[in-house]
Amino acid sequence: MSPAPDHREESAPTPDATFDPMLAPPRAPGDSTRVVQLWALLPNELSAVFRPRVSDVAGEILTEIQQAVPEYARPVEGAFGKLITAGVQEAILTFLDRLGDPSAVPPSRGRVFQLLGRHELNQGRNLDVLQTAYRVGARVAWRRMAEVGAGAGVPIPTLCLLAEAIFAYLDEMSALSIEGHAAAQAREAGALHRRRRRLMDMLMAEPPVSAQALTDLAGAAEWELPEQVIVVALEPTGEPASALPDDVLVDLESDTPSLVVPSPTEVHDLETILPGCRMAIGPRVRLSEAAKSYRWARRALDLVTAGSLPDAKVTWCDDHLSDLWLLNESFLIDQLANQVLAPLAELKGAHRDRLSHTLLTWLETRGNVKEIASTLSIHPQTVRARLHELESLFGSVLRDPQYRFELMLALRSSMRLGAQP
Repeated sequence: MSPAPDHREESAPTPDATFDPMLAPPRAPGDSTRVVQLWALLPNELSAVFRPRVSDVAGEILTEIQQAVPEYARPVEGAFGKLITAGVQEAILTFLDRLGDPSAVPPSRGRVFQLLGRHELNQGRNLDVLQTAYRVGARVAWRRMAEVGAGAGVPIPTLCLLAEAIFAYLDEMSALSIEGHAAAQAREAGALHRRRRRLMDMLMAEPPVSAQALTDLAGAAEWELPEQVIVVALEPTGEPASALPDDVLVDLESDTPSLVVPSPTEVHDLETILPGCRMAIGPRVRLSEAAKSYRWARRALDLVTAGSLPDAKVTWCDDHLSDLWLLNESFLIDQLANQVLAPLAELKGAHRDRLSHTLLTWLETRGNVKEIASTLSIHPQTVRARLHELESLFGSVLRDPQYRFELMLALRSSMRLGAQP
């Protein structure tokens, strides 16, 4: 007797979306190959199990993100709406495509996550808000996939592996967004740097550019125009610089590097911030006179290099105003020296040097023999002998105040420039 036929309706076959945990290799701490293995271990049939629910899950993810993240709680329209909607759909579809065939998903599919990172930078935010949105989306996706998978008979070990894959995928999305955020930040920093360099060029222009042009470019360069500035001329010596304050305009790449500093306080910190630079600090001037501050700072640095000003790591122009004025025009200095120092012209070598130093010291000390002797470290009788010789050479002109003034200028400037007086 044959068995009675079974009249129960045949149900649709369940996809073979099983996973044997005994086949999974153990997960070692820091094992980066685990992420790659996840996609190979998950059954390809899972993609077909979840794909019919993509639209519903995408809408639910978007709704929960807007409820959980205040920054995204606005109508999904315009460029933002298109980007966030595309991001949610891309995240789900790419995940399912990878389940179906891990090798078939092109790298270009991740571009939307880079764009989301760039969007956050454009909004003036770091990536905390976007990371929160990703976590909300992953939580919703896992909840719905667990429900659908359980209803389709997917074994619990497979669902556990699926959960691990979801959160590994979350890390991938985050990494792409970090990459997009960093790339946009680098481009923005580069553009801002170029605008600030252009602003420095405008500040140094002679004649000065219009106030409106400065105001417009300063706004684009995110630099608040101060009433006064100090310009610093630099001579790099090789040691790296620390980070300079944001309100300092910087040019370290050109042949004549310099800074524009709006705060006197920050100027005093420059030696610490720029340990590898010799610097000359120009006078504090009105913004419209920045070029003059730069010109004198650069001149002071050149004079230090030439040995005409003391060899110092930092040279303040304010401490050398008379020397800068005196040494500004070498041609006139030579003409003045040739004229007023003519009585010394016939003397040679050390003899001329001794009398020149004695004469300058006499002019500066108003003829005090003891003070001259102390300054020159010689005997007072020697001073008297030299003064007698000078009086014989120059005669009565030494009693002329204007001549004495010109003598002092000629001697001081000639000695600073290293020329024979």
